[in-house]
Amino acid sequence: MLKQASRLLSRSVAAASYKSATTRAFSTELPSTIDSTFVEAWKKVAPNMDPPQTPSSFMKPRPSTPSSIPTKLTVNFVLPYTSELTGKEVDMVIIPASTGQMGVLPGHVPTIAELKPGIMSVHEGTDVKKYFLSSGFAFLHANSVADIIAVEAVPLDHIDPSQVQKGLAEFQQKLASATTDLEKAEAQIGVEVHSAINAALSG
Repeated sequence: MLKQASRLLSRSVAAASYKSATTRAFSTELPSTIDSTFVEAWKKVAPNMDPPQTPSSFMKPRPSTPSSIPTKLTVNFVLPYTSELTGKEVDMVIIPASTGQMGVLPGHVPTIAELKPGIMSVHEGTDVKKYFLSSGFAFLHANSVADIIAVEAVPLDHIDPSQVQKGLAEFQQKLASATTDLEKAEAQIGVEVHSAINAALSG
């Protein structure tokens, strides 16, 4: 029994030392350093060009996690052509994640969520602003900041229901008459997006 205990103890010590040896800091926690050897080699090959920058040159240090949960969620909502919300403090945001509707409050566990076509609602007191998103990603950080990036989005009250019905009928017809895989895929995407908009408007 004593031999078994010593064997187990030696295993746990070895495992702990292996874990500490293999534990790495996150890239955003490391100082941004320039590899002088690489820079010297670069200057020999291309003396008239600045050496390329690495991803760490552009990364900002990770914000510290607050000791207490903030009362507000800070939302950044960005599209390829504009920034809809920048540093907006809200009570809650509900996003159309691929796994289902996800409510995000201050203090939410850090998460990366893929977005599907659907409604994103931003709750600020009694005021609720709704957007229809086509797709994208949501990055929920430990410091109660939510970065939401969508491919396309439009405020729900800017959508004409009659145009949605017309578009849905057109894509359903295209899907029925599609002969190639590409035509079927494009028509299926159109049907799914218009169906989601229609459901959002009626629900």
